[in-house]
Amino acid sequence: MAKLDHPEITPEMNATIDDIIARHINAPGAVIPVLRMCQDVVGYLPVELIDYISKGLNIPKSDVYGVTTFYSLFSLTPKGRHKIRVCLGTACYVKGIKEVMHRIGNQYKIDDGETTEDRRFSLEAVRCVGACGLAPVLVVNQDTYGDITPEKVIGVLENYE
Repeated sequence: MAKLDHPEITPEMNATIDDIIARHINAPGAVIPVLRMCQDVVGYLPVELIDYISKGLNIPKSDVYGVTTFYSLFSLTPKGRHKIRVCLGTACYVKGIKEVMHRIGNQYKIDDGETTEDRRFSLEAVRCVGACGLAPVLVVNQDTYGDITPEKVIGVLENYE
């Protein structure tokens, strides 16, 4: 295929994307796995990449874009190297998670759904992480931190470069 024209996509990324598309061309139900794998390569799904995938799989752009915007696991905007999920479920909320969220926002200058300028962190409020007994709970990537407080949270996050 032709080279993907996007300033953040390196030739190595382009080769990996081409390989992903080639392995899934003509495979039924390939759109979601291809989008997921390509997002893993680039970190998000810029419009140019969606167009490239559409062309490579010979699927209308509107179909690929529709899948991308329907499922919350896909992102059209860059994400941080570390995903911070703050549980706003009832148990966490009652135990003060909102103050933790404010501390993160003030320290790193981000709000819910945003990414720091250096792409170190993305912040996301979630409804429940299923760890109510540990409330209030913060999850960074795959690491869960229970009994998190505004005083502890920055120290925890500083361990993630």
